[in-house]
Amino acid sequence: MLDFATWMRRAVCLTAAAAFGILAGALYLYHAGSVGIVLLDIVIAVVIALATWWIAWGACQGVTGLVTPVPRRPSHDGPISSRTCILVPVYNEDPVAVYARIAAMDADLKAEGIAAQFDFAILSDTRKADIARREEDELARLLDATGSRGRIFYRRREDNAGRKAGNIEDFIQRSGGAYDFALILDADSLMSAATIGEMVRRMESAPEVGLLQSLPRVIGARSRFGKMMQFSAGFYAPIYCNGLTALAGRTGSFWGHNAVVRIKAFAESCGLPALRGKPPFGGHILSHDSVEAALLARGGWQVRIDPDLTGSFEEGPDDLIEYAKRDRRWAQGNLQHGRLLIAPGLKGWSRFALFQGIVAYTAPAIWALFLILSLVAAATESAIDYFPMPDFPVPVFPGERTAAAVGLFAGVIGLLFISKFLVLGHALVTGRAKEFGGAGNTFVSTMTELLLSSVIAPLLMMFQLRALWQILSGRDGGWPSATRDSTAVPVSTAFAGSWWMSLAGVLLFAAAGVFAPRLIPWLVPVGLPLVIAPLLIAWTSRRQKSRLMTSTIQSDPPAVITGFRRQLAAWEGAPPPVAGTPPAPAPAPEAAAV
Repeated sequence: MLDFATWMRRAVCLTAAAAFGILAGALYLYHAGSVGIVLLDIVIAVVIALATWWIAWGACQGVTGLVTPVPRRPSHDGPISSRTCILVPVYNEDPVAVYARIAAMDADLKAEGIAAQFDFAILSDTRKADIARREEDELARLLDATGSRGRIFYRRREDNAGRKAGNIEDFIQRSGGAYDFALILDADSLMSAATIGEMVRRMESAPEVGLLQSLPRVIGARSRFGKMMQFSAGFYAPIYCNGLTALAGRTGSFWGHNAVVRIKAFAESCGLPALRGKPPFGGHILSHDSVEAALLARGGWQVRIDPDLTGSFEEGPDDLIEYAKRDRRWAQGNLQHGRLLIAPGLKGWSRFALFQGIVAYTAPAIWALFLILSLVAAATESAIDYFPMPDFPVPVFPGERTAAAVGLFAGVIGLLFISKFLVLGHALVTGRAKEFGGAGNTFVSTMTELLLSSVIAPLLMMFQLRALWQILSGRDGGWPSATRDSTAVPVSTAFAGSWWMSLAGVLLFAAAGVFAPRLIPWLVPVGLPLVIAPLLIAWTSRRQKSRLMTSTIQSDPPAVITGFRRQLAAWEGAPPPVAGTPPAPAPAPEAAAV
């Protein structure tokens, strides 16, 4: 049952976001009304209202996270009595880096004194034969380095139906009965033993919880773009995550990794059928995590996010092109959810969460439509100014619509900035800024992140617009393998991946110059980054060596991170393993099936 506090928070935030959207649309119509409202004005007002609602909803989530105390979850101090398997799905990954992470986590579990309660299962969906051979060959070194034969298992599927979700489902069906819980990771995930143990203890103390999600911190960034994403995830995300937790109540989110699931709950609730039809809207569900969270909630299980779990880490893309490649898959997966919004039995908040995911990838189209309509409105005003038409239905004076649209656009963007400034103020007042280099460094880092994210926002918008167009055109993006160890992007490569953005920026300025010259200064923050997109992509992929946008995790990393780096360095400096070493088998399916 939804508690009253959660219900009130939802009501306030939804009402406030809707009010901001309606107010923005009404203000535009008010200004347009002074010169006469036409159909174009109504369309622009609706677009402004939608864009404002989306930005305001995110701001409300941030404010909720600031004013709501971080919840203290029940746990216990006794020994862990349950059995947990740590699942590491891999797909064409560098096995050395993956195994070094496993070795570091295993060593941390042993140092914590809880290793006996945890096994590892490397679940390979690798399609490339050379990488598959390396996975098996390097496994012997992993087992020798850890001394954990009988606790670290490997298996590779011949058929990768369902991709990651199918991989995990296959494990649950074959071997899940041997365990109480599964800790689901990504290939680049890293978690401290203290956090792993605390998550399992919390699951033992709350039998109604089907899934417990931690908040991963991004680590390992080297480029300007990567450092920006890393800072944003470390500085803003805990606040926004606390807001999401306060609004979600028992119906939280699952992000697909760094989360503990109860085997029984997952087995009975989370079977995913293939959607009718062909990809991109049919076939296997790509963004399976959101759907699995909704199915757990439908089955009566609590899905919970605990933002105070701090020893959870992952890596992220270091350049815009790699980010866009990953984002393309997310876009297709989220748009698939449109077919699930009316699925029977889902909780109301689960439907709203799926809807938010869809809006996140259609919002760029709303912003692009706003720009186009603003140009049309300005061009219409200019045409009437220079070529008066006596039979025009209402008197129109130049500049009224353009000024109203531009002013409201600035106000909408201001909502996003205000929420980030509130997070900055909170960090300075509470002392949280110490984690990010002190008050001065935190302030400059925040301003740098705001500037850099604003400059590359038009590029991200264009990448998402292209993804939306491809998906609506019926193009399946598939499941491309990730490049974890990216290097600086050459300008030539950046140009090959973004020349069309430069062309769009030039055409935008050309259209404004011909039809609406007065709009050119206001288009500079959008158009100029597009024109120089290849240079921005290349520049942001370069290494950053300053203290800006860093935290104590970089200067004084936890033991599991230093352990991973030590293991990786030793592994890369060692001679290659003897080929053909047989892999350790997975737990016996017939003895461990659910």
